[in-house]
Amino acid sequence: MKKLIAALALSVAFTLPAMAEFKLDSRYTDADGDLVADIPTDVSQQVDPDTLVFAYTPVEDPAVYAEVWQGFLDHLAEKTGKKVQFFPVQSNAAQIEAMRAGRLHVAGFNTGGNPIAVACAGFRPFAMMASKEGAFGYEMEIVTYPDSGIEKVEDLKGKQLAFTSETSNSGFKAPSAILESEYNLVANTDFTPVFSGKHDNSILGVANKDYPAAAVANSVLNRMVARDVVKKDQLVSIYKSQTFPTTGYGVAHNLAPELQEKIKDAFFTFNWEGSKLLEEFKTSEPPQEAFIPITFKENWAVIRQIDEATGVSYACQ
Repeated sequence: MKKLIAALALSVAFTLPAMAEFKLDSRYTDADGDLVADIPTDVSQQVDPDTLVFAYTPVEDPAVYAEVWQGFLDHLAEKTGKKVQFFPVQSNAAQIEAMRAGRLHVAGFNTGGNPIAVACAGFRPFAMMASKEGAFGYEMEIVTYPDSGIEKVEDLKGKQLAFTSETSNSGFKAPSAILESEYNLVANTDFTPVFSGKHDNSILGVANKDYPAAAVANSVLNRMVARDVVKKDQLVSIYKSQTFPTTGYGVAHNLAPELQEKIKDAFFTFNWEGSKLLEEFKTSEPPQEAFIPITFKENWAVIRQIDEATGVSYACQ
């Protein structure tokens, strides 16, 4: 991973201005230095809603994931004594804005969107899916379809490459930097970037030959193959990255402290056995079959380094 970061930093050192280090928006404070927004000490600024709104990172078919998450949401309701509503967000930007505006209380933000959610929306991540042994992570893969004429990364030159969104780590930031640093392929010069909005869209787009190639998270790809949404033989991988942390789960910073603790307890006491959550996420590699505690400061350090290397700004709109 250190080799990757060095390559990313080198690739942009001569083309991008130095970026300020990660910091929170001015509306938040971080007195303890853990890089996430503190819970307001003024009780009048804390919120304790009757209904908790939960959102999972944007996917092609939110209705599928509403059903997948229902068992967990029932457990969350039991642990907190609150009604819980699933919120089907359509984009990373919409998810971040919903939390920033106070309409979203509990969420899973994708790997690349986590730092922006922390900086701009007061997101406090504390959990991540992992195997029972604590193994976690996913890789970015660049995929094409059989007989596309793209057999290696260098063959992307002069062609179209689908990304997901500019906030995505595996769907944009990491592949952009890797293509430039390792293969001297620059977007809009050597290949044409397009944005599908979601990993699901990119994968389906390549499988259906709408895009010649796409950069995607293989955790999403593996689950779509397991659900028979796409066939394994519809896709060919031409690049696989090192491992990144996966979706981070957490809460809005201004929820009452007691409520935040109850929400954390719900994550760490959820029984995965026989659940639809396990059925969906066990197909990842490594399998995702438990929630483990994480810290944004430690577990997302590599993603913040990639952000810095690729010139990401945390300025909030």
